[in-house]
Amino acid sequence: RSIITTSDEGGEAERLVEISLEDSAVTPLTEASNWDVDSFDLSDDGRLLAWSINEDGYSRVAVRDLITRRALPQPELPDGVLGALEFSPDGSRLAIGLSTSTSPGDVWSWDVAAGGLTRWTQSEVGPLDRSTFVTPELVRYPSFDDLRIPAFVYRPRGLEGRRPVIIDIHGGPEGQSRPGFSLTYQQWVADHGAIVIVPNVRGSSGYGKTWLAADNGPRRQESVQDIGALLDWIATQPDMDPERVVVHGGSYGGFMVLASLAAYSDRLAGAVNIFGIANFVSFLQNTEAYRRDLRRAEYGDERDPAMRAVFDRISPLNLTDRMTAPLLVIQGANDPRVPQSESEQIVDAVRAEGRPVWYLLATNEGHGFRKKFNADGQAEVTNLFFRQVLAGEPDATAGAQ
Repeated sequence: RSIITTSDEGGEAERLVEISLEDSAVTPLTEASNWDVDSFDLSDDGRLLAWSINEDGYSRVAVRDLITRRALPQPELPDGVLGALEFSPDGSRLAIGLSTSTSPGDVWSWDVAAGGLTRWTQSEVGPLDRSTFVTPELVRYPSFDDLRIPAFVYRPRGLEGRRPVIIDIHGGPEGQSRPGFSLTYQQWVADHGAIVIVPNVRGSSGYGKTWLAADNGPRRQESVQDIGALLDWIATQPDMDPERVVVHGGSYGGFMVLASLAAYSDRLAGAVNIFGIANFVSFLQNTEAYRRDLRRAEYGDERDPAMRAVFDRISPLNLTDRMTAPLLVIQGANDPRVPQSESEQIVDAVRAEGRPVWYLLATNEGHGFRKKFNADGQAEVTNLFFRQVLAGEPDATAGAQ
């Protein structure tokens, strides 16, 4: 007789609603808040409802008796990100898949009546000592317009002095970095002694509709300014070295890397662009047709003269004379989303300026390296680049093909 779904109608965030199939009446099942409901499950008998809330990137699970609307005991989970939520057939237990910053995805169960939480699995981490993994701190730093930008900060243990910094910028742009398990971040902290900062600049999901739309169209450069504000904040931190900062990101995050390199090259030790947008006009013209209108809704329409003028002003390809720090570009030749031409033209243009560029091209990959041989190669090249630019070694300026 009804459908349960999520909706952001009438509010900033997604909440649970029940829609009647008889008269289309909408009944809210959860209170309006600033945080999205991102997963839910209903018991087989239709009585119990469980849902997960994305609260500042962390998952929180709630359980309710749907008939009486009475809240039931709530599981107190470790800080992490939910991957699955499902009731047992009799509704007595709730299975929860959860990844934390120090453990890959594991399965827990919640006894709905007694309120007990049981961990069922211990995911493998191979020969690594999980006790060495670090847990990020959630911070908020001020941007140019006093908006406070959330970011997760991973700090190495037991190292004194100012540490190098790696900023990783998510793609999307309507994506969100969350504190689940990342072997990459743990490896950067362990092997480079680096502080890893993972910001959710304006335009990220998870913080409401207004935040999500805050970088749309002609406001694109405001998200780049959020990275500039992060560089300002890094300079005020006693454990961070503002002279050894690298930006890293893929897809839209790759555009953010290139745009940051153009805007803040004098404050960066290097940049890693993974299949990023170099020119919005050529990107929109060459991306696969099934994606074009969707991307125009986010970035703007290049056929509109006013928007095209904005693209001409902010596209990294038109700003390569400002890119003075070493650059690593990574691309898959079969990428249907961000075509190889985006990387090729930025590599050619920066090299024409006499600037150092490393270029790694996988001829048998698409939007992201999936084959182990290629993924391992990408990690090795990235780590080599980090070692050279963060240590100030002269080889970083030699370029590589």
